[in-house]
Amino acid sequence: MHQFKLPYHLIVDNGIFGRIPAVMEDVLPGIEEKKTIIVTEENLKGIFGSIIEGIEKSFPISELYLIQSASYDNAVALAKYITMNDIKTVIGFGGGTVLDLAKFAAFVSKATLISLPTTISNDSLASPVAVLGTEGRARKTFKCTIPHAILVDASVIMSAPERQLLAGIGDTVSKYTALNDWKIAHIAGKDYVDDFAYMISKMAFNSIAYNDMKELKSVDFIKRLTQALVMGGLAMEIAGTSRPSSGSEHLFCHALEENFADQVNVPHGIAVAMGSYGACKFQNRNIAKITRIIKEYSIPVVPSTWNITEDIFIGAWQSAAATRADRYTILNETDLSTERLSKLYYEMEDVFANMQ
Repeated sequence: MHQFKLPYHLIVDNGIFGRIPAVMEDVLPGIEEKKTIIVTEENLKGIFGSIIEGIEKSFPISELYLIQSASYDNAVALAKYITMNDIKTVIGFGGGTVLDLAKFAAFVSKATLISLPTTISNDSLASPVAVLGTEGRARKTFKCTIPHAILVDASVIMSAPERQLLAGIGDTVSKYTALNDWKIAHIAGKDYVDDFAYMISKMAFNSIAYNDMKELKSVDFIKRLTQALVMGGLAMEIAGTSRPSSGSEHLFCHALEENFADQVNVPHGIAVAMGSYGACKFQNRNIAKITRIIKEYSIPVVPSTWNITEDIFIGAWQSAAATRADRYTILNETDLSTERLSKLYYEMEDVFANMQ
């Protein structure tokens, strides 16, 4: 059986970044006395300077490490630095790119990892994988560990652009088709479904799909979305695979990132929500459910809004399966003809036109 671990803490509260040692005292006493590295970006240092200074004061033997990009080489370099300098605690402060780099570096160096997200735009804050850039600009997914603690300051999240919250919602919505792709692979004899991980991921989806709380920038909604994203990450940790959260809709996103990066730049959560609509059609699922959720939250999935032309849309779907050749999904069984994908493109342009 796959062995998994869970975080010591998941706390969503205003001002939580100012009391990290006290929060961790019950599981890691004296953590503030250990050598610590705070990983973040230059622009975040400018935006959240006072918060970062407060964290530094909480950890007297700490240093700030500013990353340039979330690449594999930079992650390995950070892991080497942590190991060579006998650093015991890594604090990742930032969005998905910072947290992924910190996660992988902490995993390689076997350091304690505390995740402090400044956005909740995808499930990277809790997932056991890190998406890092490689040579040739293509991003690759690497297995690593989940954080020892995930602390979310609601006031910080509410200060982020609303589109980042919509991306987090989109990432959660995509579980609808990802879970069905997992079942499709199981029926085809290509994969095994872990029932417990499946249930947790479905709970994450349901918590957003049937949520009557639509005030996005409220503490209650921030808590709900954080919990949904963390559940998605933990489902992956339990299953030992990203299957509970990643299916054909994610392959569509990967194809956009890997093959059309020069033309389009769509936030991950928005891209997978866009992909979920198409995947839902391919799977012959209840398209009304996905349509309702996207419209209720006003997730911006109109392709042309993101400079995705008909040709790019068709090319992304037709090259999607090749981005993860070992992942069996509905794309291995469905018609991906240019004619069908062209109709899908204009259908999405029409169905979601009025909400942009």
